Amino acid sequence: MVKVGLLSDTHGDLDPKIFEYFKDVDEIWHAGDVGDIAVVDALEKFKPVRGVYGNIDGHEVRAAWPKKQEFMCEKMKVLITHIAGRPYKYDKNAYEEIKMSKPNIFVCGHSHILLVQFDKNINALWLNPGACGLKGFHKTKTLLRFEVHGSELKNMEAIEIGPRVKPSPLLPDELFG
Repeated sequence: MVKVGLLSDTHGDLDPKIFEYFKDVDEIWHAGDVGDIAVVDALEKFKPVRGVYGNIDGHEVRAAWPKKQEFMCEKMKVLITHIAGRPYKYDKNAYEEIKMSKPNIFVCGHSHILLVQFDKNINALWLNPGACGLKGFHKTKTLLRFEVHGSELKNMEAIEIGPRVKPSPLLPDELFG
């Protein structure tokens, strides 16, 4: 069993509540629009991380993380990218990746809208954790947390970590020294 914490669209802000909600996960997945290499550094100091860069990310984040990640988690094939459209109305590039990869779990960000839906057209569970940063139109910062047991996903939790209103009181360097 692997416990996963999933987030996206931090846009340079890393709410300290994320570390509390993800304290018991085995790994973190970040679906892009990181916003600052300090976010990558803080997450990687905390837990093993698999991440992709998003459309707002500069050269430092793009050097650290790829545009897409494809990997096995237990017996589930996972594909992560940032921009994908939505179930049944795909971004052209993402759809090509999905067709080639044939994932069991497809993860994306970008929309700032939390979505967990099985998409029968791609025969995969579509996961978008919404957004947990301060930039964007979302009113509430959200995360997903779940467990992968072999070829099953269990104990899915959609987590609201608070309103998108003010900067975090601690910067990543203050959290980890």
